[in-house]
Amino acid sequence: MSTPLRVVVVGAGIVGSAIARALAREGCAVTVVDRGPSAGGTSAGGEGNLLVSDKEPGPELRLAQRSLSSWLRIEDELRDELPAAFPDLELERKGGLVVATTDAGAAALREFAAAQRAAGVTAEAVDDDRVRELEPDLTPDRAAVVHYPDDMQVQPVAATEALLAAARRHGAQVRQGVEVTGPVLDGPRLVGVTTTTGQTLTADAVVLAAGPWSGAVAERLGAHLPVAPRRGTVLVTSRMPQRVWHKVYDADYVGAVGSGAADLQVSSVVESTAAGTVLIGSSRERRGFDERIEARVLSALAAKALLLFPFLADVQVMRAYGGFRPFVPDHLPVIGPDHRLPGLWHATGHEGAGIGLSLATAEILRDDLLHGKRDELAAEFRLDRPTLLPHLEGTAR
Repeated sequence: MSTPLRVVVVGAGIVGSAIARALAREGCAVTVVDRGPSAGGTSAGGEGNLLVSDKEPGPELRLAQRSLSSWLRIEDELRDELPAAFPDLELERKGGLVVATTDAGAAALREFAAAQRAAGVTAEAVDDDRVRELEPDLTPDRAAVVHYPDDMQVQPVAATEALLAAARRHGAQVRQGVEVTGPVLDGPRLVGVTTTTGQTLTADAVVLAAGPWSGAVAERLGAHLPVAPRRGTVLVTSRMPQRVWHKVYDADYVGAVGSGAADLQVSSVVESTAAGTVLIGSSRERRGFDERIEARVLSALAAKALLLFPFLADVQVMRAYGGFRPFVPDHLPVIGPDHRLPGLWHATGHEGAGIGLSLATAEILRDDLLHGKRDELAAEFRLDRPTLLPHLEGTAR
């Protein structure tokens, strides 16, 4: 009987949890470590978006399309893997609406949607009558609206915990409050990690899935990784009868997602949750791990939201929360082996799309790590891709 492949997954967010489950199902001896609780970082700070509407044609869109197919299967799979009483994922096939409020924005939106349709995305331009059916309370001051019926939403913490619980059912071990402090090397190869508990975890492969903290952990292991935190803030209203039926955002959101600027960018993103609240985003700002929630950001978010849904002026805000997205300079995640340090693998840099892209990321890493399978899509996310190589300063120890 062959010895199971030993894998240490660093990070118990949704990407690390999806990878742990995928590898454990294949018989690997998986240990997940996280410096905090599971789903305690980026996964807890997002809205749970599973989107194709915000992605231009290219590798990230293809990854999202593959991942959405996996999300459509995951409820049935987890139903077989978890106890019947396990909390629901709150997976909603709600669809999305992108709204342009200016003529210039409308022209750009129509062009963007046409390119997406050519890439296989369902993007339906809708007239005023159809808009009133889909979102009766949407502002009448609109120049164009595109409906994306394939957009979905999930409760991110529930989804993370479900994937991690499934990994445990397949034999994975999860150790919370354990931080990686350094590498264990056998010549040029990484064969494990040291931890704050004083324990050494040996491994045939170490998968770094620590979101915006991946850059810091990679440095400890001896490999520079250009992943930086990008701050975001979300407003949450009090519970109310549902008046927002889709994920609705203004056409500026796509530009904010794709921008590499460090200064504050705000676009309007509004959606309801199964709990009866409304989530209002979205901000992006690169300012390190500064956790302050600032009035200037909250007021900008509220003002933008009112442009889409004027009725929100009379709705009470219950709280606000923030989080850090893992930003990579070329706006693509890193999935696969580190060519400078054998034994180190990466699954990070998804920025705000990690929830949606997690399942396909796990499939790509599993297929590469266990079977050496690297298709054309997987090659787009390798660390040594041309668009990222200029940012890889230094080499592994």
